[in-house]
Amino acid sequence: MEDFNLDSVARKSVKSIFALVSRTFLIQILGIVSSLVLALYLSPSDFGIFFIVSSVVVFLNYFSDIGLAASLIQKKEEPSPRDLKIAFTTQQFLVILLVVPALILSPFIQDFFNLTSQGLLLFYAFLVSFLLSSLKTIPTVLLERKLDFHKLVLPQIAENLVYNVALIILAVNGYGLMSFVVAVVLRSIVGLVLMYIVMPWRIGFAWDLESFKKMASFGLPFQMNSLLALVKDDLINIYIGRVLPLHQVGYVGFAQKWAYMPLRLVLDNVIKIIFPSLSRLQHDEEALKKVIEKSLFAIALFIMPTAIGIILITPYFTEFIPKYAKWQPALISLAFFSLNSVFGSLSTPITNFLYAIGKSKITLYFMAFWTLLIWILTPVLVHIYGYNGVAMASFIVSVSTISIYFVARKYVRFSFFTPIFKPLIVTIIMGTFIFLTKDLLINSLSTLFIEILLAAGLYFILIYIFAKKEIDKTFLLVKESMRSK
Repeated sequence: MEDFNLDSVARKSVKSIFALVSRTFLIQILGIVSSLVLALYLSPSDFGIFFIVSSVVVFLNYFSDIGLAASLIQKKEEPSPRDLKIAFTTQQFLVILLVVPALILSPFIQDFFNLTSQGLLLFYAFLVSFLLSSLKTIPTVLLERKLDFHKLVLPQIAENLVYNVALIILAVNGYGLMSFVVAVVLRSIVGLVLMYIVMPWRIGFAWDLESFKKMASFGLPFQMNSLLALVKDDLINIYIGRVLPLHQVGYVGFAQKWAYMPLRLVLDNVIKIIFPSLSRLQHDEEALKKVIEKSLFAIALFIMPTAIGIILITPYFTEFIPKYAKWQPALISLAFFSLNSVFGSLSTPITNFLYAIGKSKITLYFMAFWTLLIWILTPVLVHIYGYNGVAMASFIVSVSTISIYFVARKYVRFSFFTPIFKPLIVTIIMGTFIFLTKDLLINSLSTLFIEILLAAGLYFILIYIFAKKEIDKTFLLVKESMRSK
């Protein structure tokens, strides 16, 4: 088994983050272009249908694993080939138990959400994708345990490239929702084939009750957290899909998509590495402290200015691009979801730390509270403020997630405020600059981009001045990591 210490984990983590971010950057940019094109050619109702159907399938996905993959990643010792086969067998059994009833109940689902025939086809496409994705779990686990994310990124690049190119071509040619149907199926096929090329694993089936119980002792509480997250986030989306008109659901989906774009662009890659990295360091308290604090700094460095920029700049896109005017009703939701992304992303390293040291039951209690809170607030605020109440409720709950910090510090004495202080101050300065100059400088699409460049330049200059020591250390670590084998 490979020996992991702070130095080796730091180098492999940085190399993985660099690989994920750099190699997927163009793909993520293509994803942004794809979203811009879809916003032009698809109606709010089309977005609403996609939002509902994808939420239903995400709901099914949470029951397909029961946390066994996370258990294999968190496990201190190397999992045996038999452990891998037991986890794979269990997952495939659960997937079949979910897909078959979903197919049988699909006419009811169509009627319940008033889906079109194309909406039903999209549901079937997601079920196919769900089935194929489950076959990638064990190769993915093996790569994540080794922190070999530079290999994991190759199938992700290919499947996202295929997905976004297909979406753009089909949407521009007027295929509407069928664009999603074709793109979803193509993505899942390409991703599956390339995953087994990158990380070959001989599919096998096995079962042993004692081994299953050991894996499930961590996996079940972990998955219960995921299940509650599902009830908190995706099930609430299914609820609003039932109580709100499709075009208003489309506003919520549009706002979520753009508000969470920074997470998809960079931070998903960082967050993906935090859990396995902390798991390899669970024996070293000082190392855990350093990784948590550096993770908080990295997240704040990117997510804070991006969220504020989205809130202040997006209204001008809907003003200067005529076809985007239809999304102006989504701007309030966009602002609340953007702030949600800030608080939610900052709590993520802390929850991943608790998972890594085997304290999944603690996060389970917090997740139960947050789930209860979102289900109390959302119906109330939707009744008062309409579809904007969805984002308002989500924001309030995201603020409360920071409370988990006080419990996590009982295990490792890390600082929450110190790592985020400098990015916060510079973000406030940047936001003030935009607010004071926007009416003076922005009068067209070209001057809007000038304002964006000025604000970004101001942020980068000031953050380097205030956080030069932290940034220089990060650059040095990146440089050394790229040189290491």
